[in-house]
Amino acid sequence: MTPQRPQQVAALRYDSEEGSAPRLVAKGTGEVAERILALAHEHGVPVREDPALLTLLSALDLGTEIPPDLYEAVAKLIVYLRALDQRADDFPKP
Repeated sequence: MTPQRPQQVAALRYDSEEGSAPRLVAKGTGEVAERILALAHEHGVPVREDPALLTLLSALDLGTEIPPDLYEAVAKLIVYLRALDQRADDFPKP
């Protein structure tokens, strides 16, 4: 069985030191989505599937800060990804 190709992806960038909301920095479907995911994996960027949030993010223009009505959902995502990153730091590096 071959892995299913991603239909659509969106990527956010958030720098807590900038003091601004996360921005949509990439989005795409099909082969573009595959390339975005490959680059994320290549650079150690954590990935999470959230179809409902993806639908909302994909409606934004690239470079746009997320709107206030998405703050809570994106904050939960950031907390999840930071916890995942911290857990990875607990394991010894090869």
